[in-house]
Amino acid sequence: KRDFSLGAGVYTLPPNCENAGGGTMENERFPAHVAIILDGNGRWAKRRGLPRQMGHKAGCENLEKMVRVASDLGIRWFTVYGFSTENWTRSNDEVGSLMQLFRHYLKRLLRMAKANNVRVLAIGDLNRFAPDIVSGFLNMEEEPKDNTGMTFVLAINYGARDEILRGVKKAMEAAREGTLTPEDLTAERFADLLDTRGMPDPDLVIRTSGEERLSNFLLWQSAYAELYFTDVLWPDFHQEELEEAIRQYAARDRRYGGRKG
Repeated sequence: KRDFSLGAGVYTLPPNCENAGGGTMENERFPAHVAIILDGNGRWAKRRGLPRQMGHKAGCENLEKMVRVASDLGIRWFTVYGFSTENWTRSNDEVGSLMQLFRHYLKRLLRMAKANNVRVLAIGDLNRFAPDIVSGFLNMEEEPKDNTGMTFVLAINYGARDEILRGVKKAMEAAREGTLTPEDLTAERFADLLDTRGMPDPDLVIRTSGEERLSNFLLWQSAYAELYFTDVLWPDFHQEELEEAIRQYAARDRRYGGRKG
């Protein structure tokens, strides 16, 4: 039995994925790992006079399409912010409808992953979900685990502060057990205590709907990521928008705090 409160474990690249870059767009500065904050479902529904639940449904349908698009473009890691630790504070009706969407779309995402050679991982604390939803996440990870194409990562009941705090607690426990000393705790060692252990940091973080903040998403991992903000609402964010974000990424000079020349 997996203890999801400890994070999703150690991730290793599947066979044939050692080259993290690549892609079908003709640019050598192609992002290996793209992460997206999916935002704007509610506003998309409101503009059409629809209930918020219909916006979430449209967002799920678009996610299914965009995972295929990202895979076809040659992105190696594709992480999306599906449900945050703060989303539980929404109304009972909205949370309940989201749980029903999870039940439905986890099965659809699994079929999509198997059909497109995509591997699936979940990060975050899944313990709060109902047992059948947890089983859905387990199946979504287990059945396509030997796929060799893109890795799709779903951040669910995820919050970066919660993740970092859990990592600190694991470090403290290791110190009590005598397996870790303060001198041994480097940034690399601490990264191994996070949910994303074994995953590359995101190169490009995209947020839709016009908001310009990270909202507790991959705070540790995004230290040197390029950020891209767009006014397009998530249900309307399609291949053209993703390609534009990648083009802008490719035009930037990533110095990681240093200088060239």
